[in-house]
Amino acid sequence: MKLLHVTPHLGGGVGKAHAALRGALAEEIEQTFVLLEEPRDRRFADAIVQSGARVFIAQNLDHVAQLAGEADIVQFEFWNHPRLFECLARCPFPAMRSVFWSHISGVHRPLIPHALIETAMRFVFTTEASLDCASVAHLSAEAQSRLAVINSGFGFPDAERHAPARERQPVIAYLGTVDFVKMHPGFFEALDRLAGDDVRVSVWGAFDPAGRVAARAQAMRHPGRVIFHGQTDDPRAALAAADIFFYPLRDDHYGTAENALIEAMSLGLVPVVMDNPAEMAIVRDRETGFVARSVEECTPLIQMLLAAPDLRRDIGRNAANAVAEARTPQRSALDFMVVWLGLLSKSPKLFDFRTVLGDTPADWFLATQVSSEIAARPHNWVGTQQASKGSLAHFESVFAGDASLARLRA
Repeated sequence: MKLLHVTPHLGGGVGKAHAALRGALAEEIEQTFVLLEEPRDRRFADAIVQSGARVFIAQNLDHVAQLAGEADIVQFEFWNHPRLFECLARCPFPAMRSVFWSHISGVHRPLIPHALIETAMRFVFTTEASLDCASVAHLSAEAQSRLAVINSGFGFPDAERHAPARERQPVIAYLGTVDFVKMHPGFFEALDRLAGDDVRVSVWGAFDPAGRVAARAQAMRHPGRVIFHGQTDDPRAALAAADIFFYPLRDDHYGTAENALIEAMSLGLVPVVMDNPAEMAIVRDRETGFVARSVEECTPLIQMLLAAPDLRRDIGRNAANAVAEARTPQRSALDFMVVWLGLLSKSPKLFDFRTVLGDTPADWFLATQVSSEIAARPHNWVGTQQASKGSLAHFESVFAGDASLARLRA
């Protein structure tokens, strides 16, 4: 079976997921990955190559079409990346069997265009939370029958379970996006309200020392509680000394599988999260972690855990067992085999993604912001200047000088 994966890049969670999946797939699966932009981080791409797959950087869209014609199945690693939308709308694809693996949830912006889900032969989500998003609610019954959920976040293999600290004060950790675009802005206030003089918090992830996060931390009454360690290439080692994983995210964040959360749970750390759909699909409240209904509620939950090593042991053990049972590359590889083998029984077909997504970069951007099937809510996307992934500024950086995007700013 020959698979072509079309993806903007193989960095971050997407690259990490495929590097893990590659080792769990049967030898008869021949994988080729075509990257739509030069990779900034080659770690996972190199690991995939070393495991026997092919990785190309697309020379142009005709090159992508050629590779698609050589494959039995074309899988699009989907999120709101400008280059992927350009490829879908403008590539002269031959008849093919298509499957999309969505690395955004669609619960909040960026939305998943409902017509794209209708068009694909199979559409696979990375979180069960996506099954409740508005785009799915508007699908035909036939399209809903072609949906699946396959996890892309995995725990550490053969993880050594964490023993609860008894001789020292437990350590609280956060690992992930250290930016209020995803991290809850009440993160530091929740930690500041904790009682005790020896509260220790390790924050891992790239951040701007002159930015909003650093300023909020410095404004704490107890700024010495938080230590910023920066980016790490070894999350397992970063989390090894921690006991509680405090992971409060904004209620409109874009995450799905939440690798850091699953990895922390696999080590036996006790997670404290907000009641957002993606996190609630991972953490069972009071069984494998604690789910707070507000950032204010996080403080007493953490306070309780700091004082209760036996509770941390029991919940941490449950968390590690849940990840080891359900969130493994082997489980996801088996689920994909079911999807792919089912597609092989179908005839290849031509797809007109341009009709679904539009002709211009502005159309492609708006496809993830506003839908005719979904009532548009007020949003400040036009004023966004930061080129975070999938933002208007990101589209403008890729399609510099595009007139359709300029009209959105007018």
